[in-house]
Amino acid sequence: MANVCPIPSDSYKVGFIGAGKMAESIARGVVKSGILPANRIRTAHSGSARRTAFESIGVTVFENNNQVVEDSDVIIFSLKPQVVKNVVSQLKPILSEKKLLVSVAAGLKLKDLQEWAGQGRFIRVMPNTPSAVGEAATVFTLGEKATTEDGELISQLFGAIGKVWKADEKLFDAVTGLSGSGPAYVFLAIEALADGGVAAGLPRELALGLASQTVLGAASMVTGMAKHPGQLKDDVASPGGTTIAGIHELEKSGFRGILMNAVVGAAKRSRELSQN
Repeated sequence: MANVCPIPSDSYKVGFIGAGKMAESIARGVVKSGILPANRIRTAHSGSARRTAFESIGVTVFENNNQVVEDSDVIIFSLKPQVVKNVVSQLKPILSEKKLLVSVAAGLKLKDLQEWAGQGRFIRVMPNTPSAVGEAATVFTLGEKATTEDGELISQLFGAIGKVWKADEKLFDAVTGLSGSGPAYVFLAIEALADGGVAAGLPRELALGLASQTVLGAASMVTGMAKHPGQLKDDVASPGGTTIAGIHELEKSGFRGILMNAVVGAAKRSRELSQN
């Protein structure tokens, strides 16, 4: 493998191709956490609303994508999957191996991304929607020419919007089923808990507040305490009490199996879509 030119860690610039909400979330997180000053981030957009969103952070907004590529060391393709091939292919002549390329587009394999770009210094990243509030679950995998240092740089950048894991690309369909689609399952659970509160006599606003804070608190206990979730569940369920009565109802309805099926079903669909 030819040695690739290292990205200068103290002065590198990040360019976003695609100025949507995901790019904005990453840019805001990176600036807020102090990983990169806003004057080392750039993007391009013609629409005034998106330009303003980025300019308000202090990001340089160019007229076109070519300018972004030419003035950046790390290029993040933050586009809808169906337009990535076209955009990357158009930019191919200026995507040299001196630049680290990153894709956050769902379902697009490194093999194809590398082929469209004409180079293999590529990293595939999968964040999820809680990136909007700095609580993303992000997984990344390295392309054939991406270095360990490139991976560390990306881990640091995406660490600004949540937690980051490295995994083999073959696991990405399962990742999609769990963290990619998972926020929607949790939104359903919060809504259902709130409905249960209303059914038991609580005002709607109080029920929703309690439900969402309870889910947030429980997740924080799992991530913040060195205890298995089963142990934490046991700690709450006292003999003959209210919690075990509620857990009994969940078990009767196959609660665990339903969630497992949701993850497996979404992973299966992801696999089907990525084969098209």
